[in-house]
Amino acid sequence: MRIRVSGKDIDIGEALQAHVSSGLTESTGKYAGRPTDGTVTFSRDGFGFACEIFVHLSTGLTAQANGQAAEIYAAFEQARERMAKQLRRHKRRLKDHHRDRAEPVDTSPASSFVLAPFSEDEDDAPEGEASLDGDQGPTIIAEMETKVPSLTVGEAVMQMELSHAPVLVFRNEKGGAINVVYRREDGNIGWIDPRIESGSPAVQG
Repeated sequence: MRIRVSGKDIDIGEALQAHVSSGLTESTGKYAGRPTDGTVTFSRDGFGFACEIFVHLSTGLTAQANGQAAEIYAAFEQARERMAKQLRRHKRRLKDHHRDRAEPVDTSPASSFVLAPFSEDEDDAPEGEASLDGDQGPTIIAEMETKVPSLTVGEAVMQMELSHAPVLVFRNEKGGAINVVYRREDGNIGWIDPRIESGSPAVQG
């Protein structure tokens, strides 16, 4: 498993890198089967430290976990424990997914935008920034490249849970339409499936 450890304005020593590599390899190897690579990033969090872990699994899915603590080692351990809990929870489903999927998860390139909220005073709007639809749309603060995975609905829900995301956009392998799964306020999962043939979208969950 390839693991990259880095810090945002923090010097990462060899001892911490070795601790992270051995600890993360142990956790993911026990629950996830064959993880391919992972990234661990440390940053300052007030008077303490924050740790963010991404692990790419051999199933094609990605798990994410975060930790915050006064000490940098404790921040990593908290994130590692949360990662292990997620993988333990989905262990059987990950095995089934790996067994059932003959080909790797396919992805499509897409653009991701960060938009400024509408301002009550137009004079407060930033100048010289692009907007989605001229003067009428919100200002684009940043533009990034992202990928839209091709998944089944069950895989999409599992990916959303593994990454602790509130919403996931994916291409439904059954039909090829762009779908969305999201967390509802009542604790259930919502699923939006645009049914092009009927002329109206379907919202489930």
